Amino acid sequence: LLNERRRALPPGYKELPLRKKLYYARSDLPAVTHLDFSARVQTVDGRDNPRFLQLISAFGKLTGCPVLINTSFNVRGEPVVCTPEDAYRCFMRTDMDLLVIGNLLFDKARQPRWPGAKEWKEEFAPD
Repeated sequence: LLNERRRALPPGYKELPLRKKLYYARSDLPAVTHLDFSARVQTVDGRDNPRFLQLISAFGKLTGCPVLINTSFNVRGEPVVCTPEDAYRCFMRTDMDLLVIGNLLFDKARQPRWPGAKEWKEEFAPD
């Protein structure tokens, strides 16, 4: 990780329990910065995926940080999203604000209430 993104470690960091070390923000990109300041970087080539590169570039212009997090799309206790229906159900049952599927943009505030929806957090015990 580039040094300008790093944060100084607090005094006594080496003696902290592992859980406290895990939750200490070691950079201004805490979601991708590992304990040793490394990251699992994936790059995008505009020839292979021009739309995704355009998205990352636009995000970089807005935020000054052209980085998106790539993670599995699911919540605790449920399988990984595999279909548009899975994606929409997960979107409607969580705190996500927006969902993009292909050329479609779903804004949670403009969707009909999910019938019989329960907070997924209530269905599954925390890890």
